[in-house]
Amino acid sequence: MFKRILIANRGEIATRIIRSCRRLGIETVVVYSTVDKESLAVRMADVAICIGPGPAKQSYLNINNIIAAAELADVDAIHPGYGFLSENSHFAQVVRDCKIEFIGPTSTSMDALGNKGKAKLLAQEAGVPTVPGSAGPVLSSDEAIQVAHKIGYPVMIKATSGGGGRGMRVAHNDASLVSGLIQAQREAEAAFGNGACIVEALVKRARHIEIQIIGDQHGNVVALGERDCSTQRRHQKLVEESPSPVITQEIRRNMCADAVKLSKAAGYYNAGTVEFIYDLDRKAYYFLEMNTRIQVEHPVTEMVTGYDLIKHQILVAAGEPLAFRQEDVKPEGHAIEVRINAEDWEKEFSPRPGRISMYVSPSGKGVRVDSHCYAGYTIPPNYDSMIAKLIVHGDTRAEALRFLEQALSEYIIEGIKTTIPFHQRLIRDVRFVNNEVTTKWVDEIFMREH
Repeated sequence: MFKRILIANRGEIATRIIRSCRRLGIETVVVYSTVDKESLAVRMADVAICIGPGPAKQSYLNINNIIAAAELADVDAIHPGYGFLSENSHFAQVVRDCKIEFIGPTSTSMDALGNKGKAKLLAQEAGVPTVPGSAGPVLSSDEAIQVAHKIGYPVMIKATSGGGGRGMRVAHNDASLVSGLIQAQREAEAAFGNGACIVEALVKRARHIEIQIIGDQHGNVVALGERDCSTQRRHQKLVEESPSPVITQEIRRNMCADAVKLSKAAGYYNAGTVEFIYDLDRKAYYFLEMNTRIQVEHPVTEMVTGYDLIKHQILVAAGEPLAFRQEDVKPEGHAIEVRINAEDWEKEFSPRPGRISMYVSPSGKGVRVDSHCYAGYTIPPNYDSMIAKLIVHGDTRAEALRFLEQALSEYIIEGIKTTIPFHQRLIRDVRFVNNEVTTKWVDEIFMREH
């Protein structure tokens, strides 16, 4: 087992990893930028090392500085968290080349699954359903038009690298396809350094459903159920819950089996998430992409299964076999997570960093808060605006929603604007309560009404 782990991240995920390490008796080293000097993770860790100034490229994305810190602190492993370098296969390989374990999959698996085009081909070879469209990146406008004519409009143009809605466009005819492809390629090139795009059929009424998997280095892969992440704005998730309130038990079993099948085909181990799009009209699901890291919303799965995913990530990275098998996974109840961000939701969710003058988080039965914030803490403008993740768990979805409404009403954050009022309105909306949400609902209906 590891004696000391470096956490190459910040914010709530850094504090989350520290807590699991403490339960395992593992010392922690946190790297931080100059603007994160007063962060909770720095206070909690056994050792804290400054690796550069505020801009991420000079700190949390600076591989040389992180490796130098790891060698200075003599760590056994590095946990990348999510974001930053967590899905960077080069970083994973550099870490291992330095005789330090990377708590995540192999760089080969990351390369195979991190690119949407390659991952789609791998899924097809493994017999996992994929959205009809191009077999790989389209090389010209003419090729894109040929694909669109074959599958029919409307179509989705999608960058093969990255995510978060960047490099994505919808086209309804040849003209919009050509212009959208050029725009998506430029945006993807600027954001990810790779302008390659694929063209797929557009699913008009969709739910976004993902399967949490974890595998060990001995060939075992287990699916820990699904999370429904359909409530999103501009492809950014706002609410996540488990189980999905719209799929059948048969579809759930098939999705989990396909997620395991794809993971094994890629020789994957450690935690990962296989994302599917569920077509409400066709009652069919299609492989979307795989995230080769721990997800922001992993606490939802932890609440319904009882498994500490960070703990098992560490155990798997240390070479231990999974402590449970597929038949041991028996999710109970219903969990919902909302992301509390420092944003003004009434002004296009614009970031509102600043000093928190008062901070009181909710507690009680079925309530969990993952956060790095406290009264007096200043949220810097350099990174994402997340303050906390509020997670609730009840016997039923209705009970979980009641817990969530109460918890939101008890959450006090003063000094900055937050998305708490947005979530309070959202979960009271009868369409959300009645499971009438699609991936476009917030953008096309809810936001226009509010």
